[in-house]
Amino acid sequence: MRLTAPIETLFRIAEPQKKALKKLRIKTAEDLLYHFPARYGDVAEMRTIGSLAQGETVVVFGTISKLQATKAFRTKIPMGTAELKDDSGKIQIVWFNQPYIAKMIPEDALVRVEGRVSQRRPKSSDTNRSTLNAKRSFYFSNPKIEKVTSVPTGVGGSLFGEDGEAHHLHPVYPESQGITSNWLFHHIQKIIASGALDTLVDPIPPDILEKYHLPSLKTALIFIHAPQKAGDAVGARKRFAFEEVLFIQLEKQKERKLWQKEKSFTIEKGEEHIAEFTKRFPFSFTNAQNHAVSGILEDFRRGVPMARLLEGDVGSGKTAVAASTAYAVITSRPKDQNYGTLQVAYMAPTEILATQHFESFIEYFKHLPISIALITGSGCRKFPSKVNPAGWTDISRSQLLKWTKNGEIAVLIGTHALIQKSVQFKHLAFAIIDEQHRFGVNQRKALVHKEMRMPHLLSMTATPIPRTLALTVYGDLDLTVLDELPPGRKPIITEPVAPANRDAVYEKVRKELRAGRQAYIITPRIDEPDPDKEFAVQARSAKSEAKRLKEKVFPEFDIGVMHSKLKDTEKERTMEDFKNGKIDILVSTSVVEVGVNVPNATVIIIEGAERFGLAQLHQLRGRVLRSSHQAYCYVFTESMGAKTLDRLKALQTAKNGFELAEYDLKFRGAGQLSGSKQWGVSDVAMEALQNLKMVEAARAEARRLLEEDETLSHYPLLTEHLTSRKQDEIHFE
Repeated sequence: MRLTAPIETLFRIAEPQKKALKKLRIKTAEDLLYHFPARYGDVAEMRTIGSLAQGETVVVFGTISKLQATKAFRTKIPMGTAELKDDSGKIQIVWFNQPYIAKMIPEDALVRVEGRVSQRRPKSSDTNRSTLNAKRSFYFSNPKIEKVTSVPTGVGGSLFGEDGEAHHLHPVYPESQGITSNWLFHHIQKIIASGALDTLVDPIPPDILEKYHLPSLKTALIFIHAPQKAGDAVGARKRFAFEEVLFIQLEKQKERKLWQKEKSFTIEKGEEHIAEFTKRFPFSFTNAQNHAVSGILEDFRRGVPMARLLEGDVGSGKTAVAASTAYAVITSRPKDQNYGTLQVAYMAPTEILATQHFESFIEYFKHLPISIALITGSGCRKFPSKVNPAGWTDISRSQLLKWTKNGEIAVLIGTHALIQKSVQFKHLAFAIIDEQHRFGVNQRKALVHKEMRMPHLLSMTATPIPRTLALTVYGDLDLTVLDELPPGRKPIITEPVAPANRDAVYEKVRKELRAGRQAYIITPRIDEPDPDKEFAVQARSAKSEAKRLKEKVFPEFDIGVMHSKLKDTEKERTMEDFKNGKIDILVSTSVVEVGVNVPNATVIIIEGAERFGLAQLHQLRGRVLRSSHQAYCYVFTESMGAKTLDRLKALQTAKNGFELAEYDLKFRGAGQLSGSKQWGVSDVAMEALQNLKMVEAARAEARRLLEEDETLSHYPLLTEHLTSRKQDEIHFE
């Protein structure tokens, strides 16, 4: 069996299965082999019918009979029914709205049923029923069902062998409608049984496998799909996680080496030069900001292009660091010239943020004889204006492009418009990218490949990223963290609120609004949930909440609505109105912009807090950390369970967003990490990111391999594997 063979040439596959496989991105035998189990169900959760209790989620094996498609007596809902039997008893099964299931399974087939045990409410006349009769009122509602050929060892018998390990681990795979976990398991076993694994060559060098006690590729594939004991599955996942992180690191370290071979601008400005400039700020720099500036200036002096990521919480002063280091650039002359300046490009993800930075940079640099410009999809602006030297003016795009190309514009700020081919610089020495994860790799490359000499690159983000993830996906960048807030900022008062206390919170918000302040109210949804949809998220929506608040709670205040379905121009206008005080309360989904500065907003209410990641809650809360006024964050939850309360306690006590990101990674699991899908890292590798030692080991090995052999010519398998990985597999959108 060839692993590159299309799956439909190897097995008979029905049309619904083809659609399901396409959805799961499984095209070849190799894809199927690399479709790893999401978890393992062991015999500890496999039960006999006689031992079931209400509310348990269990797996039961037995013979199915009395299958029929019918309708509910009163509601006439179509449904399928059946009876499941094993040596210890019988249990009823009901599939509401799925009568077809009764026709899919043959009578008297051996099946595996997985679901929650429910119990019918006894009638008043049934109060004296015996325990046995009560058991007969148990039933499964909409369980998973699949036909099997045998019952695993251990069910109904001893669960553990003499070594204390479970006899059987049942892999549970990510499914799609039309393909069951059981189907995936049996077809993967057919591939393994065919001997196809013997043709695989392990790309990881044997000395690395031995050093970290990792199984070979063939062993790991067998272990991950059919572990005999829990340790097998753990070892296999560890190997695949290490492999993926190693290859990400090899890609990143190779990029870094290529980057460092480029020529850049040598900027000989010291800290004392910057100190003159920062005197103009109405606040003192924190130690973290001073450290960041020193690191960037040191990079400037080397003449090798800088590639640095500046991470900092909302309000930690990243823009001030960017402006200070930009000052070093625009007060430097191009080589062998005693006129003109080196140029700075500043890219922001939205027009409103770009405009905000344009206005900030005018404040920073208006005392200097330099030109600052803005380019967005809506138009172009330039400061200073000939007519009004203290203000800016609208200019034509062609005029702006001409002035940028001949070097007259010292600082050009913009959105994606900055990276169009028509935008050319004369001496672009410094490229700053704000909220850099919002831009793709190619967009970032387009900005820094604007001319022959490579500009220094500073990427910035307010998204808290766990250290292991930052070391992995940003392996080609130096990391600087701003972990202090500027002096004078009061910590936000964060208060989890029970549903009964909602009105009291509204009164506190009203008090702030009457004092002239503004408020955000964040909801998990845009529209009301569809009442006919069985699994629709039952949570407050921006549209209906804005209407309710206007009619019943805050009729005397102006309320605006913001969400992702609005056109960009509508979003910009709404944010502009809020910023200018025309809107008192902004009801929004989490789309409300990172970095948008509305100092007058001092209160934020977050609805359905359990639906957001902790790092995301922290970022939302940061919207009101923009002034020296006391800020408040009221967190409403739909459940007050122990898990929710633990998370909210972490939100109250954590010193910064990085601490919360680590907490999310540890307690919610890698797959739940806010925005984890955007990093382009598989679930297996995300698990590895809870293990700093593993990430650092993979990073160290990648660096060692490239130090010894920059082209990896002695490792053809590594090179082949790296080449076969899609160029943009690790992306940052």
